Amino acid sequence: MTEPFTVGTGTSLVEGDLTVPADAAGVVVFAHGSGSSRHSPRNQAVARTLQDHRFATLLFDMLSSEEERAEAAGGRLRFDIGLLRDRLLRALDDLGRHSAVAGLPVGLFGASTGAAAALGAAAARPDVVRAVVSRGGRPDLAEEVLSDVRCPVLLVVGGQDDTVRRLNKAAAARLPGDRELLVVPGAGHLFEEPGTLEQVADAAAGWFDRHLGPGGDHTFAR
Repeated sequence: MTEPFTVGTGTSLVEGDLTVPADAAGVVVFAHGSGSSRHSPRNQAVARTLQDHRFATLLFDMLSSEEERAEAAGGRLRFDIGLLRDRLLRALDDLGRHSAVAGLPVGLFGASTGAAAALGAAAARPDVVRAVVSRGGRPDLAEEVLSDVRCPVLLVVGGQDDTVRRLNKAAAARLPGDRELLVVPGAGHLFEEPGTLEQVADAAAGWFDRHLGPGGDHTFAR
């Protein structure tokens, strides 16, 4: 079942979609990258795979409609990692009060700049965020908090995305907890090559199965 889910930003609301399968084992919140939205076909494809694995998913627009218009005129909010992290933290707070998912273990899935926001949120809420997956992420943009991320982190990069692969390798070395760098052969930054996005989705599902699944002792701590 999918329902609208609004996230308060302090000055306005941003729109989202919360999908909760029957007998959900956890909830995964998506943080999209620059130039994207909750309608990202890549994130929606990953979300469907996670739903098949009994994970609820929340995809939401990290900028309001007014902010989107400002971005179109040359704004830079999509690269304001602190702002994106704070939006993600507000989404986590709102989820904690939602009866359909309260009590479920929580993971974050970040893409591009959204991955930096996800790592920042994980560092800020170690009692809430139990696992993070990054797709083609920019963890270097969260460099100052990497040593504070205690949850397991999976970094997925394309084999042809040389610069981002180097950035992720350096970030993995700085993460103190359980972490893994997965390089998808033949994939570029957007994983548009046939079969590569499916590998991302399967890897993410496996990571969340391991760290949020029913065999663990993780709870949505408040």
